Amino acid sequence: MVRLDADGAIASITLDRPDRRNALTPDMLDEVPSLVRRAEQAARVIVLRGEGQVFCAGFDLSLCRDDPTGETMKSLLRGLSMAVRSLRRSRLPVVAAGHAAAIAGGCALLGGADFVITNDEARLGYPVLRLGVSPAVSAPFLRAGVGDAACRERLLDTGLISGGEAARIGLAWRSLARPEAVAPAAMELAERLAYKSAPALAATKAWLNEIDGTGAAHWPDRALDASLGLAGGAEERAMLPAAWGGGERG
Repeated sequence: MVRLDADGAIASITLDRPDRRNALTPDMLDEVPSLVRRAEQAARVIVLRGEGQVFCAGFDLSLCRDDPTGETMKSLLRGLSMAVRSLRRSRLPVVAAGHAAAIAGGCALLGGADFVITNDEARLGYPVLRLGVSPAVSAPFLRAGVGDAACRERLLDTGLISGGEAARIGLAWRSLARPEAVAPAAMELAERLAYKSAPALAATKAWLNEIDGTGAAHWPDRALDASLGLAGGAEERAMLPAAWGGGERG
């Protein structure tokens, strides 16, 4: 459900579950770090994209329906944290094509990218507090992109924002008029990056990650712990059923 396609200098990691709007499962998230490592052996740039009508609608919450222990949610959160870290800390530049929708866990994945391209009418955000789930796991990566005030607003407000607004606050690098233009624009940027010095890009990425804290294990670890601390709790068990009527993703 996640595939790697290498074409010369560019490796595409594609969420490939279009019939479920690329809703994330633990197995899908667990695949991402190994695919990043494989891409590093074969390419100079990674493009992260989603198959079908949207980039990613978030976690497949239907998997949590019959698990009152919260272990499935914990697996999703751990997998998300490791997937985002692997993208962020890859020595290769990462370009994300976040077309149409990047919601909750899908929006969190964008935090692993160096460049995010979306479209003006796309919907992005972290609407998980209304389900009793903490988006804290995303905080270090979102904060690095948008700053303290916008990070606080986006994680505490369950509303979604447009792709145009995402570009304005720094959640996206660029927003285009049409969703079908997003993937070609991501590939075009990847091709430009592929001609740059790989050692220089890797050294620059590592230093930027050190400056913003995403390269230090303690911040992503503590953010993950904050989200895990609520998984399986009473509020989550009471609020998650509301997701079943809303597409079972979050």
